[in-house]
Amino acid sequence: GVVGENPRPPGHGMPCPYAALKQRLAAATKVGGDLLPHPLMSMPALSFAAVPGRRRATLELAAEIERRGFGGLYCPSFGDGLALCEALALTTTTIPFGTSIVNIYARHAFDYAQTAGFVHELSGGRFRFGIGVSHAPTNRALGVQTGKPLADVREFVGALRKAAERSGPLPPIVLATLRRPMVALAGEIADGAVWANAARSHMPASLQALPANAQRDDFFLGNMVPTCVCEDRAAGAAVMRRVLRGYVQLPNYQRYWIEAGYEDEMRAIQRALADGQTDKVNHLMSDRWLNDVTLFGPPARIRDGVDTWIAAGVRTPILVPSSTRGGQMEAMREIFEAFE
Repeated sequence: GVVGENPRPPGHGMPCPYAALKQRLAAATKVGGDLLPHPLMSMPALSFAAVPGRRRATLELAAEIERRGFGGLYCPSFGDGLALCEALALTTTTIPFGTSIVNIYARHAFDYAQTAGFVHELSGGRFRFGIGVSHAPTNRALGVQTGKPLADVREFVGALRKAAERSGPLPPIVLATLRRPMVALAGEIADGAVWANAARSHMPASLQALPANAQRDDFFLGNMVPTCVCEDRAAGAAVMRRVLRGYVQLPNYQRYWIEAGYEDEMRAIQRALADGQTDKVNHLMSDRWLNDVTLFGPPARIRDGVDTWIAAGVRTPILVPSSTRGGQMEAMREIFEAFE
């Protein structure tokens, strides 16, 4: 594709190769007649992971993602996302990247600071260190206890910064957020906030929790958006429900989606789980909720969906690709074709 000429804010990705972007982004810069307070990025970022046996192929995929001008690469908590980021620092040259996220209970803050500082230096400032408390079931499997999220994150960030006296400068720290108290904390002590599976309609309300100092242009605002490019919307919806089935069973996500206006759905899911009727969970994920939390459908619908996320205040939509026809590689191929 032809590289666009529109300028972009530092760290927000490469120019977009698809021709209609300028016109669509110009329309997306207005919400209710008011200009958005921040510049828009040109291309969405992507989430990807390196699975055993395909790690070198994943790095080759990263080079292709960079070549195509996507806005970033963000590595989720399953697998060693921090190790993948270290590899990205050495195998890419321009694309921003980061963890989204690492589990603060999995390693000591001093150990994390050593690696994060190393990747920050190697990357030339392209790396963002996303951290969070993960989920109670995950932590139990690791043999660690989930504490009080707000207090533990505050303490962890303080320990990271103290460790920087020996590890060298740290990258920007981004907090995993869902409900408004953690959003407010991100604005207070961190350099950004990243959601996963957020409700687009609730994003303006979530962003109101940010203090004034977080309105600066270099404050990272991202969301991991489950995405499926497909002509058959019903098939795409089935994939998205399968992807989110585990999340709707987690209490912290249930509380967030209740805050976001989906109390009926979440209460029904809670009752089904309490009664052992897990087979009902998929049917209780309403179409209204699914369309607010995910993107699925033909390429034009995905592209327009990215614009609506940007218009809602998310500067860096991070697409998490799934496919009706295959695994990560097939899903990435479908994303590439959607943004050619």
